Amino acid sequence: MIFVDTSALYAVLDRDDENHAAAKHTWSDVLGTEAPLLVTNYILVETTALVQHRLGLEAVRVLCADILPALETHWVTDADHAHAQNALLAADRRKLSLVDCSSFHVMRGRGVRKAFAFDPHFREQGFDLLPARGDVTPPGGP
Repeated sequence: MIFVDTSALYAVLDRDDENHAAAKHTWSDVLGTEAPLLVTNYILVETTALVQHRLGLEAVRVLCADILPALETHWVTDADHAHAQNALLAADRRKLSLVDCSSFHVMRGRGVRKAFAFDPHFREQGFDLLPARGDVTPPGGP
């Protein structure tokens, strides 16, 4: 199973994103595997809001029609939310989000080790990232 983060979904959709080429290549690769692709409903809300705000409703339609059908959704429970909220407050880091903390909790609970993500918080939490570090454009370009 591979967890898919907002950072990856957005990069697949936005041709101007610095990680677009790596995201498109990795998306094609993961679709070719038998591994289920997991997201949370929090990721879906975050991604939809970001795509709508930055790219518009046509991009949301592409997200809904072409990408979401390939994903398995874990619906965050009250207990998942409470755990994520406690982790967020304990971390005391402004740039770490509730969505991130809920993702980490769900991944651990479901035994998921790999994340398709460009968010460095996943690596900090001990998860393996797709694409591999050498396949990602560093912030600020090459």
